[in-house]
Amino acid sequence: MRLYLAPTDRHRSVTWVAALGAAASLALLTFGLPPIDLHPPWHHLGLMDPLCGGTRSARLTMEGDLAEAWRYNPLGIAAVLAAFATLGRAALGVVSGRWVDAHVRSTRTATRTLWTLAASTFIALWVRQQLIADLLVQQA
Repeated sequence: MRLYLAPTDRHRSVTWVAALGAAASLALLTFGLPPIDLHPPWHHLGLMDPLCGGTRSARLTMEGDLAEAWRYNPLGIAAVLAAFATLGRAALGVVSGRWVDAHVRSTRTATRTLWTLAASTFIALWVRQQLIADLLVQQA
């Protein structure tokens, strides 16, 4: 992987997604958790998925309670930090006219390794969330 400065933002869609995520995080901080049930049907049967607890985790991250946010779902912390880092990249790009970009040289082995790592992480998080189902259901 090589980092470089690009003359244009080649990742505008990522910036827009980050802006929506940051806005949602700020709304959670300001207004609290949504008044409607966002859970899929299987949640009420006691089956958790890797995203369970993510909304509460994002709100707790915005409040600065990272330990409690981690307890609910580490993805909430990662999502909030990634959104604000992406917006920081965009702000620097707008001000300087140069955007930080990365070039990743892909090989078949690297791609296979990345997909294996992503799948393993997904499964591990799914198991983790199921193990804390009592926590996730009690305050849902």
